[in-house]
Amino acid sequence: MIGDKTTALHIPFEILPTNAEGNYSFLQEKITNEQITDIVICGGDGTVNQVTGALINIPVNIGIIPMGSGNGLAFAAKIPKGATSALDIIFAGKASYIDSLFINGKFSCMLCGVGFDAQVAHDFAKQSKRGLGTYMQQSWKNFIKAVPHNFEITTADTSFTTEAYFISIANGNQFGNNVTIAPKASLNDGLLDIVVVKKMSKIKMITALAKHIFDGKIDYYKNSNFHKKDILYFQTDKLKITNSSKAPLHIDGDPAVTSSLFTIEVVPNAFRLLQP
Repeated sequence: MIGDKTTALHIPFEILPTNAEGNYSFLQEKITNEQITDIVICGGDGTVNQVTGALINIPVNIGIIPMGSGNGLAFAAKIPKGATSALDIIFAGKASYIDSLFINGKFSCMLCGVGFDAQVAHDFAKQSKRGLGTYMQQSWKNFIKAVPHNFEITTADTSFTTEAYFISIANGNQFGNNVTIAPKASLNDGLLDIVVVKKMSKIKMITALAKHIFDGKIDYYKNSNFHKKDILYFQTDKLKITNSSKAPLHIDGDPAVTSSLFTIEVVPNAFRLLQP
């Protein structure tokens, strides 16, 4: 179907298989030699991460046909899951720069996290069956046994310690599957949205997360109520997280090797994304 629609519009194209090793550095030379203007990724956030990470600051438009389990970046950019509708957006050719981030020098196209949500990503990756049902099953299992971790969070103008179930560092508003984690996030504002879900009862966490998803607003460290909240939500362009218990890490929904210290910074205007 993709080939038929593209051929009908007389657009030259080539379909390449995904790379099992996730190495797409060869695309840089190919883009230059063949004067390629657009790269279209058929896949989820993991594949988008690998391709866009290889093409930072390369003058090419990136399109996404969402085919993953979560499709967080696509949904944050309002790209529909249907291939036909996604192709219409690509053919319209409206591209805008979006930001990304680095965590300990590793590229993330929109979201990374430490703690409970990362453990879900690690366990989900081990399952033979993918999809939303499997993800929800693993989320529930990990929710039941989740424990808080000790973190120290440092930005340019503050530092504080907290016990938290997880910390999300987001450039887009999505966990994936249209589940919001950072309600005020923008793909191109030069800032990261940090969400810290602190230690509390599991029942309270459910209600606190629901309130955050629907009513979450940015807060500031100097606000006297900031540290009293169950969920801390703020923006910054860079931060450090001391992870003394080595809570697990995910990058764009894929399991990643954790560390006792994370240095995280936004990458402004990392690549051009075709979006509505």
